[in-house]
Amino acid sequence: MTNTELFDTTIIGAGPVGLFGCFYAGLRGMKMKLVDSLPELGGQLNTLYPEKYVYDMPGFPKVLARDLAREMVEQAMRFKPAIALGEAVRDLVRHEDGTLSLITEKGTEHHTRTVIICAGAGAFSPKKLDVPGIAEFEQSGVHYFVRDKTIFQGKRLLIVGGGDSALDWAMNLEPLAKTITLIHRRDAFRAHEESVDWLLNHSSVNTKLFYEIRRLEGNGRLQSAVIYNNRTQEEERIPVDACLINIGFSANIGPIRDWGLELQGHSIVVNARMETNLPGVYAAGDICTHEGKLKLIATGVGEVCIAVNYAKTYIDPAARAFPGHSSNMNL
Repeated sequence: MTNTELFDTTIIGAGPVGLFGCFYAGLRGMKMKLVDSLPELGGQLNTLYPEKYVYDMPGFPKVLARDLAREMVEQAMRFKPAIALGEAVRDLVRHEDGTLSLITEKGTEHHTRTVIICAGAGAFSPKKLDVPGIAEFEQSGVHYFVRDKTIFQGKRLLIVGGGDSALDWAMNLEPLAKTITLIHRRDAFRAHEESVDWLLNHSSVNTKLFYEIRRLEGNGRLQSAVIYNNRTQEEERIPVDACLINIGFSANIGPIRDWGLELQGHSIVVNARMETNLPGVYAAGDICTHEGKLKLIATGVGEVCIAVNYAKTYIDPAARAFPGHSSNMNL
């Protein structure tokens, strides 16, 4: 199905970066559309960790991901963008007049002057451990995501991992869980220093370094975990009601890989204007890379502002890239 309506910009991805880009495009007086493969707005904030606190978003000492998503959706809807949810983009087509079309897996065609790719890490799936008992208890005790943290109320929880997600969930779930044991296969963490200091010096979490899971045990439900020290091979059995595995995700940018974009691994290479190597196509947030790249929501929303402003000058060369501060605008 071809949609003949032409938009100034179409943003792929309705996570926090895409949502703010939508809002900012409205500030620039652009006619915009937001396309996402998920059935709801908010991206990973809603689908992966709605109950997790976000600490590094300006203006919020801490905010639940789902609440941040709600506020960003409200902000994005201010200028009434067109929304297309549940549509995974498959192809990018350039027409003779320089306009572009995005073709989705449903066969829908979205016509646009520019495209801003804010698809995060793309399609993602949690990395899993090849350990006896993991698959058996995935429906009755093993978790990779937390959509409702009350399920851990009064539970003996085992957290596996040493990154920000593992430590953040330890912090979030400490008041709810009966006990928390966190195991990490080495003694170096991939987390913010403040979180590591909290874990090791100020929390009630039983942190065991150089430990891994040998197997999970139970009769119909998870009841214990056998863990081992990977240096000495010494085993220990601990009582466990729930196991939260946070060892990362495998990402795949899918059909975007075939569009002719310059890539570096799974990331789209952009310049200082957030321009890709394809005219009229920009990228911002976790899906892009450049010198000095930091994968944070705060930096992602800054990148999408740059992308929107230069997309504005692409479709209207007479426009200024920097329109002035929003406080100076008549909103």
